Amino acid sequence: MRRKDREMPEAFAWAIADQCQWATMAFVDPSGSPYSLPISIVREENHIFFHSAQSGFKIECLRNNPKVCLSCVGETFRPPDDFTTGFQSAILRGEAVEIIDEQEKIHALRLLCQRHTPHNMEHFDEAIARSLARTAIWRIDITSATGKQKKLK
Repeated sequence: MRRKDREMPEAFAWAIADQCQWATMAFVDPSGSPYSLPISIVREENHIFFHSAQSGFKIECLRNNPKVCLSCVGETFRPPDDFTTGFQSAILRGEAVEIIDEQEKIHALRLLCQRHTPHNMEHFDEAIARSLARTAIWRIDITSATGKQKKLK
């Protein structure tokens, strides 16, 4: 990290991952070109989970090369009298693994739903019954987590 004065401890990076609305996942496509897209995430220990369709370009990329990088943005602040932005961010690196075990898939989906739609959990079991067979779940085993903060006012 170039700006060591903005570097934050690993615990800060995990906190930003836990609070961000979504993360941007970057990886390499089969031709060697970069590709990124926003995903909804949830963390459990040093694992990040996300859901997906079972096929498509993202899945093709992950199966070809499972190394990924997640960018998470926490709070931001734009002072009205300055040309800058205060921010909190985290970069998480790791390898994506497709979850095949049905109970592990349900566990990850429950975590995702509890985080992103806690008000709708009474319908969770119905949704699982309808869509589990056609839903892919991926786990990213995080190998590094770094945080950065430019002072918020």
